[in-house]
Amino acid sequence: MNVTGGIYNGRKLTAPDEKIVRPTLSKIRMSVFNTLYSILGEFEGKTFLDMFGGSGIMGIEAISRGFSSVKVYEKNRKVADIIKSNYKTLGLSPDLLIGDSLKLAEKETMHFDVIFIDPPYYSGIYENILSVLPDSNIVVLEHVTNIEFIGYTVIKQKKYGDKYLTFCKK
Repeated sequence: MNVTGGIYNGRKLTAPDEKIVRPTLSKIRMSVFNTLYSILGEFEGKTFLDMFGGSGIMGIEAISRGFSSVKVYEKNRKVADIIKSNYKTLGLSPDLLIGDSLKLAEKETMHFDVIFIDPPYYSGIYENILSVLPDSNIVVLEHVTNIEFIGYTVIKQKKYGDKYLTFCKK
């Protein structure tokens, strides 16, 4: 798995076992950040939350592309160790919280410019997540099923095979 843009472009990172996590595909990562750039402009001074860290690649992509602050949530301690290792490979220290993303989000007080949400596809928790999110400008969801975006306005939606990327805001 390689970083797809920014100052760490091309750097190789470790992917956790695919039975545990599903890293976001490189073409989807590029699309996320290209679309965010068209919506937000420069990333400098902006904040990013990855609610389901997995390999940590989305947070690293955000840092690589210029986000000034990135926070990552991850529930699985073994996977969190891989996130720490991937950050260390680049000489970075992750702002990583280990625990249930729903519970962590309910307690979060920080405002984020972007929140990226990519839980296990058939977990059925998307609507619950949307209802407890901390304050943000843009929410990006990677999903395969239809989601009710109650209280949100969909800005853009893209389809990649059976996957959707939905950009929305409150």
